Amino acid sequence: MTDVYDAAKRSAVMRQVKGSGTTPERTLRRMLTRLGARYRLNRKDLPGSPDLVLPGRRLVLFAHGCFWHGHDCARGARVPKTNRDYWLGKVARNRARDAAVSAALAEAGWRVEVVWECEMKDEAALTGRLAALLDTSPLASTRRHGRA
Repeated sequence: MTDVYDAAKRSAVMRQVKGSGTTPERTLRRMLTRLGARYRLNRKDLPGSPDLVLPGRRLVLFAHGCFWHGHDCARGARVPKTNRDYWLGKVARNRARDAAVSAALAEAGWRVEVVWECEMKDEAALTGRLAALLDTSPLASTRRHGRA
């Protein structure tokens, strides 16, 4: 099936799809700020340029959209009817890249957390999860592994 838009209109539509500063990312930043956390955005020197980095806690957070990263919720399981093979491959490549980035960050000593777009609907539960992550001391985990 052909595209319903001409090439110029499709290009304009796709330009509107953001890579950073998305609504889920801004929501996550607002929650962390309320909890008193200090963070850095999109550090290019780390694998995958994590959305939020809390260096003192050795913690990185990714705010993932359910559709784009293939979450197992209703929105993530949806596959567009047109160009189905392209979208299945695209999401599979995104998931493989996410797994490789998480492994590289873990190997470098970072704690990796993914916050899904659908989890942001329950702000109380997500705030509790974030508070627990902030309370976890990175020094205790690094001392167990012989690093000081």
